Amino acid sequence: MPETSDTSTESGLDAETQRTVVRERYASIAAEESEDDGSCCSGDGSCCSPAATTAPTDETARQLGYSEAELERVDGDANLGLGCGNPQAIASLDAGESVLDLGSGAGFDCFLAAQEVGDTGRVIGVDMTPEMVEKARANATQNDAGNVEFRLGEIEHLPVADERIDVIISNCVVNLSPDKPRVFDEAFRVLRPGGRLAISDVVLTAEVPHDVRADPDSVASCVAGASTIDRLETILTDAGFESVTISPKDDSDEFIRDWDDEYDVSEFLVSATITARKPEVADE
Repeated sequence: MPETSDTSTESGLDAETQRTVVRERYASIAAEESEDDGSCCSGDGSCCSPAATTAPTDETARQLGYSEAELERVDGDANLGLGCGNPQAIASLDAGESVLDLGSGAGFDCFLAAQEVGDTGRVIGVDMTPEMVEKARANATQNDAGNVEFRLGEIEHLPVADERIDVIISNCVVNLSPDKPRVFDEAFRVLRPGGRLAISDVVLTAEVPHDVRADPDSVASCVAGASTIDRLETILTDAGFESVTISPKDDSDEFIRDWDDEYDVSEFLVSATITARKPEVADE
């Protein structure tokens, strides 16, 4: 199994440190939500969400593009107010499809996807944080989501067999990975021929200030680990994807600027939709 190289890490952290700070942050979010039944974060900064320390999770979700109907369709505390968009809006899911959510958290996007694909479909959520997987499984019971399962694992090493998935979704998680080429290689592996990506994430529009890039909290809160559009396009194409489209969201500065107390991160970061497709027939 190839080792992750430091050259694939956009942040100023080595790969193992980056994984550790991300895992610890989201374990803390899961624990705080369980204990407080309130906001998803505490302290300064963000959790891949606008003003996460103060804004109610439903209000945050509305800013990210979720409709009132979507918010009402999921019970429990699956909506932690995390993310930078709504992958459901670009996935165009059909009944009977199999869906994989990279970095599924407490399961909110998985439960919405499950309602779209119906009883004949299947949704798998993968998250590397045990506390989040535990929370998501409890939420699955509360939502009576028999067609959803949650697996513990890293998105660079997906616990999914080859060519089993029709659609991969993700919400502001790929930027947290220290090895994005490996993430998309794995995504390509598990997708069936003709399968597609529908991802919401953040991309760089300018250079990140040095002290932000080297700050573990900034990396874990989706501020310092993002790639440029050109780099992501290259990574996706090298992985074998076609029809790659990365579209920045013009209005995302309305919530991204609140992700850091010291910087207006919208000066170098923007939310974007990322779509691509695995060819129907592999190249010879």
